[in-house]
Amino acid sequence: MEVFYPLLWLFIKHFICDFPLQAFSWLYLNKGTYGHAGGLVHSAIHGVGTFIVLVFWLGTDAWVYALADAVIHYHIDWAKMNTNKRLNLKPDSSEWFWILLGFDQLLHHLTYFAIVAIAFKDHNL
Repeated sequence: MEVFYPLLWLFIKHFICDFPLQAFSWLYLNKGTYGHAGGLVHSAIHGVGTFIVLVFWLGTDAWVYALADAVIHYHIDWAKMNTNKRLNLKPDSSEWFWILLGFDQLLHHLTYFAIVAIAFKDHNL
């Protein structure tokens, strides 16, 4: 049951990093350009947040999962942004924009489930 605590904190971290800490247009407008600093910084913020959450349970081994989260997060966002652009999906003109946003969030949360499943498989939590 205690394994749900890291998962809960990863979900809270996700909200903080994906919404309040992404309030600068150079972050969210450039995630669709591969290698642009905006997307890289946004994903790095997620990686740092994941490290902060997991270090309490995993110690310095948390960096592996933080790096994995940053890399996966970057590519999920990049794919979403490019799909929106390719299909011309806008929040005020297509329900598919919102469906894709929900799918993006689902993939991020499934990432946290996978991280916790792998990181804690040998722990008695």
